[in-house]
Amino acid sequence: MPDVAPAKFVAACVQMRSGRDPSANRDAAVAGIREAAARGARYVQTPEMTSLVERSRDSLFEKITPEGEDATLAAIREVARETGAIVQIGSLAVRNGDKVANRAFLIDAEGAITASYDKLHLYDVDLPNGERWRESATYEGGSCAIVAETAVAPIGVAICYDVRFPALFRALAEAGATVLTAPACFTKQTGEAHWHVLHRARAIETGSFMISAAQGGHHEDGRDTYGHSLIVDPWGRVLADAGGAEPSVILAEIDLSLVADARARIPTLQNARPFRVERIGSAA
Repeated sequence: MPDVAPAKFVAACVQMRSGRDPSANRDAAVAGIREAAARGARYVQTPEMTSLVERSRDSLFEKITPEGEDATLAAIREVARETGAIVQIGSLAVRNGDKVANRAFLIDAEGAITASYDKLHLYDVDLPNGERWRESATYEGGSCAIVAETAVAPIGVAICYDVRFPALFRALAEAGATVLTAPACFTKQTGEAHWHVLHRARAIETGSFMISAAQGGHHEDGRDTYGHSLIVDPWGRVLADAGGAEPSVILAEIDLSLVADARARIPTLQNARPFRVERIGSAA
């Protein structure tokens, strides 16, 4: 890793529609990474659940392995070596005892795993359209946020539902991250309402780039995801948007000088003060 990161680099998101066949998903991810690198990307990100989108707990356990045996992880490490790209796997489902870890990986240009992160916030919600999700029934949540030092920038790693928790992204920025990420398998219903505004807000609040690759479309397990992979600059401007749910590759130039510029204009990280909350009065 160079002593000084470049001031500018090209970043890419690989938007996918992962299904129930890990080998087909693996091939799609590898092809997307190769395409992104061929188009000049130095950093490439894939979505949450790159290797498998499966809501059945039994079927999920039949198809996943511990981290050290994961074929998708091995293949993406190899394509990182082949292309010289830094790759962030949005996440893989890996065995973790009798539960599953929803785990992200940072892979350097030599194919080494430099960091991993287990999704902190589990998606336990009931949506107005009748969808019911209980990730905690299958997944074990993480307990540690991370900033991954890479050859292009310090990257704050998060996954999907994490994007709704601004304190996490503030903490990542305060710890030195200039690029924040939340690769996702975002439901269509909530994505239509909140995806863009959440990403722009996290970028603006912290004066950071937000980069999130997404799953998109109707999946074999019956779910519908929103797509619209995004790259947002520190002033909240959308630099690239996949524009819908179809599998695709989007790219944008990341100019890290914009981080210092945004943070100087609106120094929220510096101006924040500790406070207490008092609840006053009583219910009638």
